[in-house]
Amino acid sequence: MVLVPGLLCTEDLFAPQVAGLADVVDVVVGDHTRHDSMTAIAADILEHVPKRFVLGGLSMGGYIAFEMLRQAPERVQALILMDTNARADREQQKQERQAMVELGVSEGLDPVLDAFVPLMVHPDRLSDTSLIGCIRQMGYDTGVEAYTRQQVAIIGRRDNRKFLGQIDCPTVVIVGAQDVVTPAKVAQEMANGIAGARLEIVPECGHLPTLEKPDIITGIVRNFLAEI
Repeated sequence: MVLVPGLLCTEDLFAPQVAGLADVVDVVVGDHTRHDSMTAIAADILEHVPKRFVLGGLSMGGYIAFEMLRQAPERVQALILMDTNARADREQQKQERQAMVELGVSEGLDPVLDAFVPLMVHPDRLSDTSLIGCIRQMGYDTGVEAYTRQQVAIIGRRDNRKFLGQIDCPTVVIVGAQDVVTPAKVAQEMANGIAGARLEIVPECGHLPTLEKPDIITGIVRNFLAEI
């Protein structure tokens, strides 16, 4: 299984699933830090992963997963879309991303993470120092230069709504019930657009269910793998 993290996230985003699914699947985490376009990121990951695999992506990782499917649909056995979106950014969103990049370049990642972290998790988890520390550390480990490349890639990504109908592999769409970044309505849109896709809404959860509700996500993925 190939898993692709989100913006400012590292392989630690999937650490609970890598451990929890070790008895049923080998997991490779794609590197999405080296390029500044979805096309190049997807091609790079495809060069470094097994010939055929189950593909999963969270947030930005979902945008990359769509591009990987465009480039090599025959290699993707099944698809897991987590807290992501088939829509391209609106102009205002692009401007907001550019402003955050400029903030990161001028002042470092601390103010970026100060704005980023509260949007990532359920409000009840903002006092969870272990979880918040993990999220911030992933940001520091990513660094400003890679963050800039990631945001440029996200700003320039395609709108994938029309592409949804071309996806013909087994698919599960997962979303936190309280995700404010990619809310349940856009998850429902993706599930409706992909033939046979199943939607799983995780209760009391924000944008990072792999860390917020790791056992639930591991269970959903385990059951999905058993079905395909």
